[in-house]
Amino acid sequence: MTDETKTKTTSLDIAVPPGAEGERLDRLLANALSDRSRTFLKRLIEDGGVVSGGETIVEPSRKVKPGESFAVSIPAAVDAAPQGQDIPLDVVHEDDDLIVVDKPAGLVVHPAPGNPDGTLVNALIAHCGDSLQGIGGVRRPGIVHRLDKDTSGLLVAAKTGPAHGGLTAQFTDRTVERAYAAFVWGLPNPAAGSIEGNIGRSPRNRKKMAVRTAGGREAKTNYITETVFGTGAATLIECRLETGRTHQIRVHLAHIKHPVIGDSVYGGGTTRPRKAAIGEEAATLVAKLNRQALHARLLGFAHPITGETLSFESPLPPDLALLARILGTSGNRG
Repeated sequence: MTDETKTKTTSLDIAVPPGAEGERLDRLLANALSDRSRTFLKRLIEDGGVVSGGETIVEPSRKVKPGESFAVSIPAAVDAAPQGQDIPLDVVHEDDDLIVVDKPAGLVVHPAPGNPDGTLVNALIAHCGDSLQGIGGVRRPGIVHRLDKDTSGLLVAAKTGPAHGGLTAQFTDRTVERAYAAFVWGLPNPAAGSIEGNIGRSPRNRKKMAVRTAGGREAKTNYITETVFGTGAATLIECRLETGRTHQIRVHLAHIKHPVIGDSVYGGGTTRPRKAAIGEEAATLVAKLNRQALHARLLGFAHPITGETLSFESPLPPDLALLARILGTSGNRG
Protein backbone atom coordinates (compact mmCIF):
# COMPACT_ATOMS: atom_id res chain seq x y z
CA MET A 1 0.00 0.00 0.00
CA THR A 2 1.21 3.48 -0.85
CA ASP A 3 -0.39 6.89 -0.56
CA GLU A 4 1.89 8.80 -2.88
CA THR A 5 -0.80 9.13 -5.52
CA LYS A 6 -3.88 9.25 -3.34
CA THR A 7 -5.88 12.41 -2.91
CA LYS A 8 -7.72 11.53 0.29
CA THR A 9 -6.71 10.60 3.81
CA THR A 10 -6.40 6.86 4.39
CA SER A 11 -7.95 5.61 7.65
CA LEU A 12 -6.78 2.36 9.20
CA ASP A 13 -7.62 0.48 12.41
CA ILE A 14 -4.72 -1.40 13.95
CA ALA A 15 -5.17 -3.67 16.97
CA VAL A 16 -2.46 -4.87 19.35
CA PRO A 17 -1.79 -8.50 18.43
CA PRO A 18 -1.01 -11.16 21.03
CA GLY A 19 2.58 -10.92 22.20
CA ALA A 20 2.97 -7.24 21.26
CA GLU A 21 1.93 -5.89 24.66
CA GLY A 22 4.43 -3.38 26.00
CA GLU A 23 5.85 -2.58 22.58
CA ARG A 24 6.45 1.01 21.52
CA LEU A 25 3.58 2.46 19.48
CA ASP A 26 5.81 3.50 16.57
CA ARG A 27 7.29 -0.02 16.41
CA LEU A 28 3.82 -1.58 16.49
CA LEU A 29 2.72 0.59 13.57
CA ALA A 30 5.96 -0.08 11.67
CA ASN A 31 5.36 -3.83 11.97
CA ALA A 32 1.75 -3.46 10.81
CA LEU A 33 2.55 -1.03 7.98
CA SER A 34 5.64 -2.49 6.40
CA ASP A 35 5.54 -0.04 3.49
CA ARG A 36 5.98 2.92 5.85
CA SER A 37 9.24 3.91 7.50
CA ARG A 38 9.41 4.17 11.26
CA THR A 39 10.50 7.80 10.86
CA PHE A 40 7.35 8.55 8.86
CA LEU A 41 5.17 6.85 11.46
CA LYS A 42 6.89 8.61 14.34
CA ARG A 43 6.17 11.95 12.71
CA LEU A 44 2.59 10.87 12.01
CA ILE A 45 2.08 10.11 15.70
CA GLU A 46 3.63 13.43 16.79
CA ASP A 47 1.39 15.25 14.30
CA GLY A 48 -1.75 13.81 15.89
CA GLY A 49 -2.59 11.15 13.31
CA VAL A 50 -3.22 8.33 15.79
CA VAL A 51 -6.24 8.07 18.11
CA SER A 52 -7.16 5.45 20.69
CA GLY A 53 -10.28 5.48 22.83
CA GLY A 54 -11.13 8.99 21.70
CA GLU A 55 -7.73 10.35 22.79
CA THR A 56 -5.07 11.58 20.41
CA ILE A 57 -1.77 9.79 21.08
CA VAL A 58 1.30 11.94 20.44
CA GLU A 59 4.09 9.94 22.09
CA PRO A 60 5.80 7.50 19.66
CA SER A 61 7.43 5.73 22.64
CA ARG A 62 4.10 5.05 24.39
CA LYS A 63 3.80 1.40 25.37
CA VAL A 64 0.76 -0.33 23.91
CA LYS A 65 -1.62 -2.38 26.05
CA PRO A 66 -3.47 -5.67 25.53
CA GLY A 67 -6.76 -5.24 23.68
CA GLU A 68 -5.97 -1.70 22.49
CA SER A 69 -6.70 -0.57 18.96
CA PHE A 70 -5.55 2.53 17.17
CA ALA A 71 -7.26 4.60 14.48
CA VAL A 72 -4.50 5.76 12.13
CA SER A 73 -5.11 8.59 9.66
CA ILE A 74 -2.51 8.79 6.91
CA PRO A 75 -2.84 12.06 4.99
CA ALA A 76 -2.48 12.20 1.25
CA ALA A 77 1.12 12.81 0.32
CA VAL A 78 2.12 15.98 -1.39
CA ASP A 79 4.30 15.86 -4.49
CA ALA A 80 7.37 13.87 -3.46
CA ALA A 81 9.60 16.33 -5.28
CA PRO A 82 8.60 20.00 -4.84
CA GLN A 83 9.26 22.12 -7.89
CA GLY A 84 10.91 25.53 -7.98
CA GLN A 85 8.56 28.50 -8.22
CA ASP A 86 9.43 32.13 -8.84
CA ILE A 87 8.36 33.53 -5.47
CA PRO A 88 10.16 36.69 -4.26
CA LEU A 89 12.52 36.18 -1.33
CA ASP A 90 13.86 38.79 1.07
CA VAL A 91 17.41 37.43 1.37
CA VAL A 92 19.24 38.72 4.44
CA HIS A 93 22.39 36.62 3.98
CA GLU A 94 23.58 33.99 1.55
CA ASP A 95 26.80 32.07 0.98
CA ASP A 96 27.76 28.72 -0.54
CA ASP A 97 26.41 26.77 2.44
CA LEU A 98 23.31 28.50 3.72
CA ILE A 99 20.73 31.22 3.18
CA VAL A 100 18.92 33.43 5.69
CA VAL A 101 15.60 34.92 4.60
CA ASP A 102 13.08 37.28 6.18
CA LYS A 103 9.83 35.36 5.71
CA PRO A 104 6.64 37.37 5.25
CA ALA A 105 3.46 36.43 7.09
CA GLY A 106 1.25 34.21 4.97
CA LEU A 107 4.05 32.14 3.43
CA VAL A 108 4.04 28.45 4.34
CA VAL A 109 7.52 27.02 4.91
CA HIS A 110 7.23 23.63 3.22
CA PRO A 111 4.63 21.68 1.19
CA ALA A 112 2.02 19.80 3.18
CA PRO A 113 -1.58 18.70 2.71
CA GLY A 114 -3.56 21.86 1.98
CA ASN A 115 -0.46 23.72 0.80
CA PRO A 116 1.11 21.58 -1.94
CA ASP A 117 3.04 24.47 -3.49
CA GLY A 118 3.61 28.20 -3.25
CA THR A 119 5.82 27.61 -0.21
CA LEU A 120 9.20 28.84 0.94
CA VAL A 121 10.67 25.50 -0.19
CA ASN A 122 9.39 26.09 -3.72
CA ALA A 123 10.94 29.56 -3.65
CA LEU A 124 14.27 28.24 -2.31
CA ILE A 125 14.50 25.58 -5.02
CA ALA A 126 13.99 28.24 -7.69
CA HIS A 127 16.52 30.54 -6.04
CA CYS A 128 19.21 28.01 -5.10
CA GLY A 129 18.80 25.49 -7.89
CA ASP A 130 17.82 21.82 -8.04
CA SER A 131 20.87 20.83 -5.98
CA LEU A 132 18.79 21.77 -2.93
CA GLN A 133 16.48 18.82 -3.64
CA GLY A 134 18.74 16.21 -2.07
CA ILE A 135 19.43 18.00 1.21
CA GLY A 136 17.63 17.03 4.40
CA GLY A 137 14.67 15.12 2.98
CA VAL A 138 12.61 15.08 -0.19
CA ARG A 139 9.70 17.22 0.95
CA ARG A 140 11.61 19.66 3.14
CA PRO A 141 14.89 20.26 1.30
CA GLY A 142 17.22 22.56 3.19
CA ILE A 143 14.79 23.19 6.05
CA VAL A 144 16.23 22.93 9.57
CA HIS A 145 13.53 24.85 11.48
CA ARG A 146 10.15 26.38 10.81
CA LEU A 147 8.02 29.44 11.37
CA ASP A 148 4.25 29.24 11.38
CA LYS A 149 2.55 30.40 8.19
CA ASP A 150 1.33 33.61 9.81
CA THR A 151 4.49 34.38 11.76
CA SER A 152 6.97 36.65 10.00
CA GLY A 153 10.71 36.90 10.41
CA LEU A 154 14.11 35.28 10.11
CA LEU A 155 14.68 31.71 9.00
CA VAL A 156 17.87 29.90 7.95
CA ALA A 157 18.01 27.08 5.41
CA ALA A 158 20.91 24.85 4.40
CA LYS A 159 22.26 24.63 0.86
CA THR A 160 24.60 21.67 1.39
CA GLY A 161 24.47 18.40 3.26
CA PRO A 162 27.23 19.28 5.76
CA ALA A 163 25.59 22.64 6.47
CA HIS A 164 22.26 20.93 7.06
CA GLY A 165 23.84 18.52 9.52
CA GLY A 166 25.69 21.30 11.35
CA LEU A 167 22.65 23.55 11.66
CA THR A 168 20.40 20.70 12.73
CA ALA A 169 22.87 19.81 15.48
CA GLN A 170 22.82 23.37 16.79
CA PHE A 171 19.02 23.43 16.94
CA THR A 172 19.06 20.04 18.66
CA ASP A 173 21.68 21.23 21.16
CA ARG A 174 19.71 24.47 21.75
CA THR A 175 22.66 26.70 20.95
CA VAL A 176 20.81 28.79 18.36
CA GLU A 177 19.77 32.24 19.60
CA ARG A 178 16.20 33.14 18.70
CA ALA A 179 14.17 36.13 19.81
CA TYR A 180 10.62 37.05 18.86
CA ALA A 181 8.60 40.24 19.19
CA ALA A 182 5.11 39.39 20.41
CA PHE A 183 2.16 41.71 20.93
CA VAL A 184 -0.04 40.18 23.62
CA TRP A 185 -3.33 40.97 25.26
CA GLY A 186 -3.07 42.33 28.78
CA LEU A 187 -0.06 42.88 31.00
CA PRO A 188 2.02 39.82 31.98
CA ASN A 189 2.87 39.60 35.66
CA PRO A 190 5.72 39.38 36.44
CA ALA A 191 7.10 41.67 33.76
CA ALA A 192 9.83 39.15 32.98
CA GLY A 193 9.98 35.43 33.55
CA SER A 194 9.91 31.94 32.14
CA ILE A 195 6.99 29.82 31.00
CA GLU A 196 7.51 26.09 31.35
CA GLY A 197 5.07 23.37 30.39
CA ASN A 198 5.20 20.30 28.19
CA ILE A 199 3.58 20.85 24.80
CA GLY A 200 1.73 18.19 22.83
CA ARG A 201 -1.33 17.74 20.69
CA SER A 202 -4.53 18.86 22.35
CA PRO A 203 -6.61 15.83 23.31
CA ARG A 204 -9.72 17.83 22.38
CA ASN A 205 -8.56 19.11 18.99
CA ARG A 206 -5.67 17.37 17.27
CA LYS A 207 -5.11 20.38 15.00
CA LYS A 208 -4.09 22.42 18.05
CA MET A 209 -1.23 22.16 20.50
CA ALA A 210 -1.67 22.50 24.26
CA VAL A 211 0.25 22.52 27.52
CA ARG A 212 -0.05 18.95 28.76
CA THR A 213 0.06 17.78 32.36
CA ALA A 214 0.90 14.31 31.07
CA GLY A 215 2.88 13.53 27.95
CA GLY A 216 3.98 16.15 25.48
CA ARG A 217 7.52 17.41 25.08
CA GLU A 218 9.50 19.68 27.39
CA ALA A 219 9.19 23.35 26.44
CA LYS A 220 10.49 26.59 27.92
CA THR A 221 9.95 30.18 26.80
CA ASN A 222 11.65 33.17 28.42
CA TYR A 223 10.03 36.60 28.08
CA ILE A 224 10.60 40.21 29.06
CA THR A 225 8.25 43.19 28.81
CA GLU A 226 9.33 45.94 26.43
CA THR A 227 6.34 48.28 26.05
CA VAL A 228 3.05 48.47 27.92
CA PHE A 229 0.32 50.16 25.92
CA GLY A 230 -2.20 52.35 27.67
CA THR A 231 -3.01 51.01 31.11
CA GLY A 232 -2.03 47.49 30.23
CA ALA A 233 -4.61 46.57 27.61
CA ALA A 234 -1.79 45.24 25.43
CA THR A 235 1.94 44.68 25.77
CA LEU A 236 4.91 44.21 23.47
CA ILE A 237 7.20 41.53 24.87
CA GLU A 238 10.31 39.76 23.67
CA CYS A 239 10.31 35.97 23.79
CA ARG A 240 13.43 33.81 23.64
CA LEU A 241 13.14 30.09 23.04
CA GLU A 242 15.05 27.43 24.92
CA THR A 243 13.17 24.72 23.02
CA GLY A 244 11.47 24.71 19.64
CA ARG A 245 8.07 23.04 19.87
CA THR A 246 5.22 23.51 17.42
CA HIS A 247 3.37 26.79 18.16
CA GLN A 248 5.43 27.08 21.36
CA ILE A 249 5.23 30.83 21.96
CA ARG A 250 1.56 31.00 21.04
CA VAL A 251 0.64 28.07 23.27
CA HIS A 252 2.71 29.23 26.25
CA LEU A 253 1.41 32.80 26.14
CA ALA A 254 -2.18 31.59 25.85
CA HIS A 255 -1.50 29.30 28.81
CA ILE A 256 -0.66 32.29 31.04
CA LYS A 257 -3.78 34.11 29.78
CA HIS A 258 -1.91 36.59 27.58
CA PRO A 259 -2.42 35.23 24.05
CA VAL A 260 -0.76 36.78 21.02
CA ILE A 261 -2.91 39.50 19.47
CA GLY A 262 -4.57 38.31 16.28
CA ASP A 263 -4.13 34.62 17.10
CA SER A 264 -7.64 33.27 16.59
CA VAL A 265 -6.50 29.67 17.18
CA TYR A 266 -5.25 30.25 20.72
CA GLY A 267 -7.59 32.94 21.99
CA GLY A 268 -6.03 36.11 20.61
CA GLY A 269 -9.16 37.42 18.90
CA THR A 270 -10.72 40.82 19.57
CA THR A 271 -13.42 40.43 22.19
CA ARG A 272 -15.66 43.34 23.21
CA PRO A 273 -13.67 44.08 26.38
CA ARG A 274 -10.38 44.00 24.45
CA LYS A 275 -11.79 46.24 21.74
CA ALA A 276 -12.95 48.74 24.33
CA ALA A 277 -9.59 48.65 26.09
CA ILE A 278 -7.43 49.43 23.03
CA GLY A 279 -9.82 51.77 21.24
CA GLU A 280 -11.64 51.69 17.92
CA GLU A 281 -8.69 52.52 15.67
CA ALA A 282 -6.41 49.85 17.11
CA ALA A 283 -9.23 47.29 17.15
CA THR A 284 -9.92 47.94 13.48
CA LEU A 285 -6.25 47.45 12.67
CA VAL A 286 -6.10 44.18 14.62
CA ALA A 287 -9.11 42.91 12.68
CA LYS A 288 -7.28 43.64 9.41
CA LEU A 289 -4.05 41.88 10.43
CA ASN A 290 -5.37 38.44 9.52
CA ARG A 291 -2.45 36.90 11.40
CA GLN A 292 -0.89 36.63 14.84
CA ALA A 293 1.23 39.63 15.85
CA LEU A 294 4.42 37.59 16.19
CA HIS A 295 7.74 38.31 14.48
CA ALA A 296 11.03 36.38 14.58
CA ARG A 297 13.37 39.34 14.86
CA LEU A 298 16.69 37.81 15.97
CA LEU A 299 18.53 34.72 14.75
CA GLY A 300 22.07 33.84 15.79
CA PHE A 301 24.16 30.71 15.24
CA ALA A 302 27.65 29.49 14.41
CA HIS A 303 28.29 29.04 10.72
CA PRO A 304 28.16 25.24 10.34
CA ILE A 305 31.25 25.14 8.10
CA THR A 306 33.49 28.06 9.10
CA GLY A 307 32.47 28.32 12.76
CA GLU A 308 31.99 32.08 12.40
CA THR A 309 29.39 33.58 14.74
CA LEU A 310 26.50 34.96 12.71
CA SER A 311 23.70 37.12 14.04
CA PHE A 312 20.85 38.73 12.13
CA GLU A 313 18.09 41.13 13.14
CA SER A 314 14.84 42.04 11.40
CA PRO A 315 12.79 45.15 12.20
CA LEU A 316 9.05 44.90 12.73
CA PRO A 317 7.30 44.51 9.37
CA PRO A 318 5.03 47.40 8.32
CA ASP A 319 1.81 45.89 9.69
CA LEU A 320 3.25 45.33 13.17
CA ALA A 321 5.12 48.64 13.20
CA LEU A 322 1.78 50.33 12.48
CA LEU A 323 0.14 48.31 15.25
CA ALA A 324 2.79 49.49 17.72
CA ARG A 325 2.27 53.09 16.67
CA ILE A 326 -1.52 52.96 16.90
CA LEU A 327 -1.51 51.15 20.24
CA GLY A 328 0.96 53.76 21.48
CA THR A 329 -1.32 56.69 20.71
CA SER A 330 -3.30 55.89 23.82
CA GLY A 331 -0.14 56.38 25.90
CA ASN A 332 2.37 53.82 27.07
CA ARG A 333 4.76 53.04 29.81
CA GLY A 334 7.58 50.52 29.96
